[in-house]
Amino acid sequence: MYGISSFCLSTEPLAAALDTLTGLTDRIEIMDEGLHHLDSPEILHSFNCRFSFHAPSRGTNLASLLEPIRKASVEVMAQCMAIAGDVAGSVVLHPGYFAWPVERTKAEQQLARSLAELTLISHDLEVPFFVENMGNWEYFLFRTPEEFPLIGSAPFALDVGHAHQMHCLDAFLLLPASHYHLHDNAGDADAHLAVGEGTIDFSRVMQVVRASGFDPIIEVTSLEAAVLSIERLDAIR
Repeated sequence: MYGISSFCLSTEPLAAALDTLTGLTDRIEIMDEGLHHLDSPEILHSFNCRFSFHAPSRGTNLASLLEPIRKASVEVMAQCMAIAGDVAGSVVLHPGYFAWPVERTKAEQQLARSLAELTLISHDLEVPFFVENMGNWEYFLFRTPEEFPLIGSAPFALDVGHAHQMHCLDAFLLLPASHYHLHDNAGDADAHLAVGEGTIDFSRVMQVVRASGFDPIIEVTSLEAAVLSIERLDAIR
């Protein structure tokens, strides 16, 4: 079974997006931004499906050297976890970024502090969380497999499109992942295309995903791309 991110219907109100997506899957990942940002889990109780959440990334930075911003970012993630806990969901997090190259080491230390705090919150709420690898965005942490130790004991969310954009997908596929985001690109921009519209070898990807036993999330820019991705993934044996 494939899950679908609400990102593909980001211009629609969340209730309308969920109405549409539940006709395609019972596994939905809510992009907790914009029209789909949640202050409470109430709306989710009307839908009979499994939820995961992509925590807010705009304006947050778990690796910020500015301690008030780092703490506030942890609080935002904790609020997302609390909502996820109400519907037995899980949460995907971005690892954060640094503003200047000389700040990288300190940013790594700040990320470690944030993940340690979030691990305790995760245990208290009984809500799993996963740290996602980033695409080719300057100054972001965790863009390559060599940076895998930065997330410590936190579970890993493999974003296949980001890894391909960084030209290291094969190496990322060797790492133990507990969550997957599927989308395509041509190895340049983070385009979030339908499967088969870029240059990723999804036969290799799906061998790893299926062996993991985890349902992957299709994270593309349109509903049409999500439907097309399902059709093409189903054709891979």
